[in-house]
Amino acid sequence: MPDGADYIAAMAVTSDAPIAPGERWATDAAAGAGAPHALDLREVSVDGNGAPERILLVASPGGHLMQMLALRPAWEDLEHRWVTLAAADSKFLLDPADVDFAHGPTPRNIPNFFRNLRLAWTTVRRYKPDVILSTGAGLAVPFFVIGRLCGVRLVYVESFTRVNRPALTGRMVYPLAHVFFVQWPTSSRRKRAVYVGSVV
Repeated sequence: MPDGADYIAAMAVTSDAPIAPGERWATDAAAGAGAPHALDLREVSVDGNGAPERILLVASPGGHLMQMLALRPAWEDLEHRWVTLAAADSKFLLDPADVDFAHGPTPRNIPNFFRNLRLAWTTVRRYKPDVILSTGAGLAVPFFVIGRLCGVRLVYVESFTRVNRPALTGRMVYPLAHVFFVQWPTSSRRKRAVYVGSVV
C-alpha cells in the first residue's frame, strides 16, 4: 500500500477538479501499478501557476497535532506556518516554529469562532498560503471559510479515530475542502471522501 502522506502530498498540489468517486491508489498498488512515490511538492504545478511555496498547517493540540506531525513528508519541504491552540504539547513540539495561537476552546463556542474567523482573515491575507492543510478539529472551520474566500487550496485529513463517519468538524468542512481524506474504508462512503490508508 502506498504511504498515505505521500499521496496527500500529491493531492495538495493538483488541480481543483474533484476526485472521481471510488478512486483508490491502494487498489492500483495492489494491482502492481500506479503506486505513488515520495514527492517534492515544489516540483508540482498548482493549477498551471507554478509550484506551491507556502502551506498553512492548522491543527488543534493533542491527537490532531500528532497526526499533522505524522504528515511531515507532505509539507516539510515547503515554507510553512502553524495555527494551533496554546497548550503544553503544542508549545513544546512546535518550538521554535512560526506559530499563530488561536482562541480556545473551539467546540461549539460561538464567540471564539468569530475571534478565530478574524484571526483567519488576518493570517491568510498576510501569509498568503498556497495550501491550507488541516487535521482538525474545530479550528479548521474558520480557516477553511476564509481560505475558500481567498482562493486557497484546502486539504482536510479526518481523524484516525473516526471509523464510521466524519466528526462534526469534518462534516462542516467537507463542502469547502478540495480534497477530503479519511483513514478508514468504512468512512469513505461520502462521494468525495478519499481513502488511501492510515497516515499514522
